[in-house]
Amino acid sequence: MTLFHFGNCFALAYFPYFITYKCSGLSEYNAFWKCVQAGVTYLFVQLCKMLFLATFFPTWEGGIYDFIGPQPDPQEFMKASVDVADLIGLNLVMSRNAGKGEYKIMVAALGWATAELIMSRCIPLWVGARGIEFDWKYIQMSIDSNISLVHYIVASAQVWMITRYDLYHTFRPAVLLLMFLSVYKAFVMETFVHLCSLGSWAALLARAVVTGLLALSTLALYVAVVNVHS
Repeated sequence: MTLFHFGNCFALAYFPYFITYKCSGLSEYNAFWKCVQAGVTYLFVQLCKMLFLATFFPTWEGGIYDFIGPQPDPQEFMKASVDVADLIGLNLVMSRNAGKGEYKIMVAALGWATAELIMSRCIPLWVGARGIEFDWKYIQMSIDSNISLVHYIVASAQVWMITRYDLYHTFRPAVLLLMFLSVYKAFVMETFVHLCSLGSWAALLARAVVTGLLALSTLALYVAVVNVHS
């Protein structure tokens, strides 16, 4: 039964990434190593973020926001702002790849999300999901990895749109707003979860809904941008 639960968690976490790679057409372009390069860029960006946080916010504890407490720290918003580095990294990955916009977006997003999955969830899933007692948190962790994949596809699409030199000025405010929401989504969601005292499943559902709304908004804007410039 333990191996069965581990197999379910593993498939739920990794299989959507494989399906995305196959169905997006990246496999036809032999983009595997491009995705690996995106993953390496992810590691470099995370190292820079940790060095920045350790230098300017020495009390930071690996991304745990303690902003709802006896004495809320106004610096927590500034700590969340470091996630702008992810957008810069995604732009760096896309600028180094030639091809259509959707190809650049998928390479950057899939490589970035896969690297995050391996670095932040692989060991907990491998060790925890193979334990004697089953825990639903590993199923939640697997589902959350799929939400992260959607998030990075959305972020990559936003970066691609805002870096177009021919982007109409009427689209720019909307793209910037969506980018702002993407950067501070985790901060806002953590605040919302703490204020509403949501359980783990409710928090996961809330994150999925918010990510889905951002994805639909970004998709609508992306289609409009592509149609205008086609």
